[in-house]
Amino acid sequence: MTGTADHVLRNRAAWDRWAADYAGPGLRRWAAAEPSWGLWSIPEAQVGLLSADVAGRDSIELGCGTGYISAWLARRGARPAGLDNSAAQLATARQLQDRFGLRFPLVHASAERVPFADASFDLAISEYGASIWCDPYRWIPEAARLLRPGGELIFLLNSVLLMLTVPDAEDQPATDRLLRPFFGMHRFEWPDDESVEFHLGHGDMIRLLRGCGLEVEDLLELRPGPGATTTYPFVTLDWARRWPCEEVWKARKR
Repeated sequence: MTGTADHVLRNRAAWDRWAADYAGPGLRRWAAAEPSWGLWSIPEAQVGLLSADVAGRDSIELGCGTGYISAWLARRGARPAGLDNSAAQLATARQLQDRFGLRFPLVHASAERVPFADASFDLAISEYGASIWCDPYRWIPEAARLLRPGGELIFLLNSVLLMLTVPDAEDQPATDRLLRPFFGMHRFEWPDDESVEFHLGHGDMIRLLRGCGLEVEDLLELRPGPGATTTYPFVTLDWARRWPCEEVWKARKR
């Protein structure tokens, strides 16, 4: 695709390779009675990520993966659409739609270039989708464009503190030491991984959101419960109980 950024193509190839590993977790989350969030599957009742009433709202999930968040929203009366950069992830999402008898549009595209008209949605949401795999200076302006006045942008991602303390080695957990500079945070590439991530410091994120016509309403710093578990090796429960390893941004279109 002419003009597609290198990180979009690299992340598409990576997620097409990884998609099979996420089919099982996707099935479990589709089957769950209540939403849970992030690395530690923290219950919605504890996080308070979603608005109390999403019924009748048009939503778009940016980087939907297997589509379980859109499924949760559909069951609560929303009108969701899911968008993902990986055709393999969307194939899993379609299989799960068939299995659970729940249909909503699924679109193969990058969240940096979304094929929907301006002001099409009341809610844009991302959990480790566009929120870390797309350049925020491209996907956040797109999310703002897609929202109607008063619409919400909600996204969950790794905390700034985690990104400063996690080693380069994939199987090594975050430390209690700063390992990389805070200033200049943006593009992250790991030695043994072909994918590309993006993370901004809080000041840069606030300025970006406000520059796109979005007012920050909340920043939730997530803390798992004492007995929580995760399959991800880069953070321990002790670390995540002492410092936030994940955060949720909530902003509203002016």
